[in-house]
Amino acid sequence: MSAAEICITPEDPRQADVKGLIAEADAMLQALYPSESNHLVDAEALAASGAVFLVAWRNGELLGSIAFRLIAPGHAEMKRLFVREKARRSGLGRRLLAALEEAARQRQIGRISLETGIRQPEAIALYRAFGYQDCAPFGSYKPDPLSLFMTKRL
Repeated sequence: MSAAEICITPEDPRQADVKGLIAEADAMLQALYPSESNHLVDAEALAASGAVFLVAWRNGELLGSIAFRLIAPGHAEMKRLFVREKARRSGLGRRLLAALEEAARQRQIGRISLETGIRQPEAIALYRAFGYQDCAPFGSYKPDPLSLFMTKRL
């Protein structure tokens, strides 16, 4: 998949096709983790003031998404990094993460934190490659043996 084919744009997560992508991501996470270890946010939360929701398109086809929402002044939580199976291992996750960090910098956000599951080694490797480091639970999160918490200063 060439870089020229991919377009990453901000979108309203309440659109029908985007909600379908969110449902696909939810189904994947629900298959990996019990409900008490799933920290899913819905389209309304992703459309709230201060949130940014980006999607990746190729020739009109929705391939992936990533978002952040503000949790404190200058501090955002990453949510919803998801790449459809047919686009995995193409570098799209890296492109989405880079685009999200750039959007955060443009909004003067100096820190991004995230929660991910321990059964997602590819995602964990991506975050570590981008400089995210393990941290304690943040915000309203509680310790969970199936969760890994990470943060990065931009």
